[in-house]
Amino acid sequence: MLIPGAGGMASYWHRAVVCLEQAGREAVAVDLPGDDAGASLDDYADLVVRAIGTRKNVILVAQSLGGFTAALVCARVAVRMLIFVNAMIPLPGETAGAWWDHTGAPQARAAAAVRGGYRTEFDVHTYFLHDVPEDVLRAAPAPPREQSEAIFQYPCNFQDWPSIPIHVIAAANDRFFPPDFQRRVARERLGVEVETIPGGHLVALSHPQELVERLLRFEREH
Repeated sequence: MLIPGAGGMASYWHRAVVCLEQAGREAVAVDLPGDDAGASLDDYADLVVRAIGTRKNVILVAQSLGGFTAALVCARVAVRMLIFVNAMIPLPGETAGAWWDHTGAPQARAAAAVRGGYRTEFDVHTYFLHDVPEDVLRAAPAPPREQSEAIFQYPCNFQDWPSIPIHVIAAANDRFFPPDFQRRVARERLGVEVETIPGGHLVALSHPQELVERLLRFEREH
């Protein structure tokens, strides 16, 4: 079960879905109403729970902002495993808006930009699209949509993480959430080590095969 990040577009996962299906897995990417200012974090979680339905043995995979939705889903239904991919890892009761200051994400991003020699001011190409092939961008199944700012005000109301395997994947060339930053947050908030794969923030678009290989490895290990 694949949860997208900001914008909520299921189509973000389309290349990974193909790879998973070729490996004989059912892959469901959930579309979330990211551009709807009236949709809450609970609404997002409800949509994922409905998509899970009566399925058992579900592996939940969350990209970026999708980490906040995943926490609520895990509080509502039993899943086999949770995997964060370049994701925001919340604390109980935290808002996605407060997460940035709590974790020091803006400072980590700026420091990585200085080290890497690219611009510190955010723009989509530098931070999201720099490693996505042009042909993939041209063939996108749907145009991107903006994420409503309202979602960042909702507290992530869960009590604790479930007693299931939880993994964190960080793309080695993620400029938005640099790997060293993701490594620190994963240790502080989950007590787990990060697994690194090639790619940038939108790794399911730029390196879907490598991502899926790591997802399948986690599946085999548990």
